[in-house]
Amino acid sequence: MLRQMQELFEFFGPHVRDTETLDRLRTMVKDRGAWLKAHHLFDHIRHKTLRVEKANDVPALAQYMFEEVCAKALFNLTHSNAPFDADSPYWIVPNALALARVLGLDSMVVVRIVTPAD
Repeated sequence: MLRQMQELFEFFGPHVRDTETLDRLRTMVKDRGAWLKAHHLFDHIRHKTLRVEKANDVPALAQYMFEEVCAKALFNLTHSNAPFDADSPYWIVPNALALARVLGLDSMVVVRIVTPAD
């Protein structure tokens, strides 16, 4: 899952307007010691989500919803006593597909990233 998340961050990076939190996730996914900070990063992303939701900024909303579930999944890998919902990792792929669609990107690239190679 970690490799696929990293590849998704790389795929979306050149196509989003705001790379701040995506770049932080990209760095965090490679540093197991930083995963506890994913909860704080989720809070930061959530603040951004609520702001763009009010503005009806569909591309940014799709981006931040994808980022939120990635931050939740990373935090849950720390086996904290107060994890996010257990289904958080499940939402990575649907949100990545939605982000690709909103950005006008080929969703089959997302499918190839998350599908195990033969």
